Amino acid sequence: MLPVKRCIPYKASAAWNLLNSVFVIYKPALTHYLTVRNTIIKNLCRDLNEMEVRPPDNYVVIEGKTNEELNVIVRPNYADNELVVGPRYQYNDFSLLCANYLYTDTSGVLICGVNSGNSLINKIRESRPSRCYRLKGILGQATNNHFKTGKIIEKSTYKHIRRVHIDKICASMQSSHQKKMFELCGVDIQSQTAYELAAQGLIRPAHSEIPVLYEIKCINFQPPEFTLEIICINEYEQYLKTLIHELGLELHSTATCTQIQCFKYGLFELQHALLSKKWDILSILDNMKVCTQILKENDYLIKQTSPVLIDNNE
Repeated sequence: MLPVKRCIPYKASAAWNLLNSVFVIYKPALTHYLTVRNTIIKNLCRDLNEMEVRPPDNYVVIEGKTNEELNVIVRPNYADNELVVGPRYQYNDFSLLCANYLYTDTSGVLICGVNSGNSLINKIRESRPSRCYRLKGILGQATNNHFKTGKIIEKSTYKHIRRVHIDKICASMQSSHQKKMFELCGVDIQSQTAYELAAQGLIRPAHSEIPVLYEIKCINFQPPEFTLEIICINEYEQYLKTLIHELGLELHSTATCTQIQCFKYGLFELQHALLSKKWDILSILDNMKVCTQILKENDYLIKQTSPVLIDNNE
């Protein structure tokens, strides 16, 4: 049975002109970023080609003898026919970038820009917004890659662990990161200079290779499972997995990360993200309106953040 072709009551050219902004999607776990990107572009191509596209251009021929009156004949141009050149909108017509790169095992908010919307993506990246994650872990086991997909290489007891123990270690981690930030600035954390520096906004490393935790706390503890909520910058997937592993060691046990979810990136949260079933052109265009309004209200994220950069090479 042949698939039924949808009828979208819009002109493809009008929809194409609107595809020049940013939108937010929810990236599923265990899915590579390139797979998500390919799916979105293919869906956009499909929907645009199902709209009213321009007809093939005619082929104009001037025939006749030069010493007589010439005839102008208009014929169908087979070189511009869709059966010859393919659909009007194709994969290579699109340029799509993401502000935050989520690795395979990470799910959550992914900010995408299409066509000229890529300039907004660059502005969002330059503003270096903070990222918020929920990390789920399980006590009593360790794997070779610090994630649930790895091979279990060690098991240990966890009956002695209480919620207060996790809270103390999280507070210690947060304190050590805050102290490190001010040490890299060359100021005493107890000084007036440190207070004035913190009052200017989030202190960010000058180099993107230095992960910084601004806040880490346990929001759920049901042994052997627990959930952490962190605010950070310059993180990467393996760093977050290792964070859970190190927490287990500090608890005199072992722990493995079972889920990584980015629930907020700068101004964009889960409530703004499109699920995979909504990765169609109409939903994306509606989402673009919401994202554009958010960026306008916050002056495109640039003037609002005014990050304080710290350089560990000074």
